This record gives sequence, C-alpha cells and structure tokens, in this order.
Amino acid sequence: MPSSEIKYRNLVISSAPHIHEGRSYSGAMYTFIIALLPAVIFAISRYGMDAARVIAVSIASAMASEYIIQKLFRKPVAINDGNALLMGLLMAFILPPSVPWWLIVVGCFFSILVGKQIFGGRGGNTFHPVLLGWVTLRFSWADYINYSYGAINYTLNFSVEYPLHVLKKSGAAAVSGLNYLDLFLGNQVGGTGASAVLLILIGGLFLIARGVISWRIPFSYLAGVAATASVFWLADSAKYADPLFHIVVGNVMIGAFFFATDYSSSPANKTAMLIFGFGCGLFTVLFRILSNNPNGVFFAILFMNILFPLLDKIRPAVPGKVMKEA
Repeated sequence: MPSSEIKYRNLVISSAPHIHEGRSYSGAMYTFIIALLPAVIFAISRYGMDAARVIAVSIASAMASEYIIQKLFRKPVAINDGNALLMGLLMAFILPPSVPWWLIVVGCFFSILVGKQIFGGRGGNTFHPVLLGWVTLRFSWADYINYSYGAINYTLNFSVEYPLHVLKKSGAAAVSGLNYLDLFLGNQVGGTGASAVLLILIGGLFLIARGVISWRIPFSYLAGVAATASVFWLADSAKYADPLFHIVVGNVMIGAFFFATDYSSSPANKTAMLIFGFGCGLFTVLFRILSNNPNGVFFAILFMNILFPLLDKIRPAVPGKVMKEA
C-alpha cells in the first residue's frame, strides 16, 4: 500500500464550515441566539404571552424533532450544539404571533426532517431548512401565515395591515405617508420577532463584530435591495416604493443577517459572497414587485441557495502569466 494512502486512510471530512478561527460550531450557534435575544424581549413586550407561546413551542418542536429524527436515523444526537434551538427561534421570528401551535410543530418538523436531515444533517443542506419549512406552511396554510390577519386581534398604536400588502394592493401612494423611523423601530406588523428591524440590525452587527459572519453577504444584500428598488422607483415613483421603504419593511433585515448568512447554504468565497448577497437583494425586490406574493425575501434566498455552489467556484486569477515554450 502506498505511503500516501496509509497516511490519509483515516481522514474524516466533517460538515461545513471547514474554515474557522478557533470558534466551535456550537459557539457560533449560541452567538446567533444571543444576537436575537433583544428582539425576543421586544416580541414578548409587544405581543405578550402569544409571542412567548410561539417562541417556546417553536424551540421545543425543533429540538424534539431533531432528537427523534436523529434517533430514528441512528445518528449521534446533537441537540446540544445549538443548531436546532436556533432553527426553532428563527421559525418563531418569521411566523405571526397568532399562529396555531400545531402549525408551528409541522413547520419545525418539516424543517428538521426535509430541510436538514435528509440532506445529510448539519452542514449538508443546500437550502436554508427554516425557509423550506416556512414556504411549505405558506403554500399549505396561507391564511395562517398572513401577517395582516395575524395582527387583527391585538391593540397596537400603528396600522395592523402589513405594509407590503398595502403596497401590492394600493400602490406607492398608499405607503408614502408612512413614517420610516417608526417602521425601523419596529412599529409594523410582521413576524413575531422579525418586525423588530432596529434590534435585528444591532444583532447582525454584533455577529459581524464577533467574527461569526462576514459583512459581505448582509451589506451586499442591502445594496442589492437598494439598487434594484431605485431602478423601479426612478422609472415610476408613482407606482413603485422608494429604496428605503423596501429596506425597513418586512423581513429584509433578518433575511440579510440571519438567513442569507447560513454557513451551509451560502458561499465561503469572498467574491461569491458579494454576488450572492447582491443577488438575494435583487430577487427580493423582483419577487416583491413582479410576483403575487410580496414576501420576496425568503423566496429570493432559497433561489440563490440553488446558485451558491456555482458561485463558490469563482476563484481569483493565479498570479503571474503563462509563458509559451520556445
């Protein structure tokens, strides 16, 4: 047997990410969770026990699903690594506070089984598992996922109609009077925690400062949203909303910092990160404007998840130049 074969015979390749700076995978997951805690407090203060119920059921469902599925598949149980907990928290953040408990369970189970374990478990998923679960719920029980319907039973000091629904139904004039600072501060209906735009942004910047995510994907995402929305707005400002509206409304902020940056379903190459993020922003606006569903963020990220393996093949040119033989 060749010496090289003996040397590498027992080499084991673990799941993504493969390049790290001394931080463990579980450490990164719990840093994500810490970054979301201010928005958790905001959600509970806004929606009370309904928000606490959605968050608790979602986390419990995700962790229980992970445990049961790993046992059934005879895989090592790894619910302590923080990934299932984070998935449950993210699912809760993008569901309305009034969503029934059984729908949360279905969404989390589908995310863990189809989105994660069938693709090989941690690090093997091509698509973001939580977004696959959300899309399944969206197409199966659309009324329960409607953010406007989900807020009608609450006494709020702002409109209970989802701004993107207003834009889609009535045009740019109907949203031109909205106070963007209020929207940025979280005074809009939406997901249980995702509407806390400022706190999500602060959490995202915390992740960048801690080195858990790169700035390239979220910043290029926001740039993609701004650039694409600007093209439509400059073409017809009476019909299309301005770029700032598209940035502060809906799920753009949580999409840019917490979903598009998923280790397993986004590029590791620096140039590819910029293209991936910009593409997410581009398709977010296109889905919002051109499709019947204004929630373009999640569909845009899932679409770019398909392309990221190709983007990761982009490599800088090798220094030097090729010389012809004499």
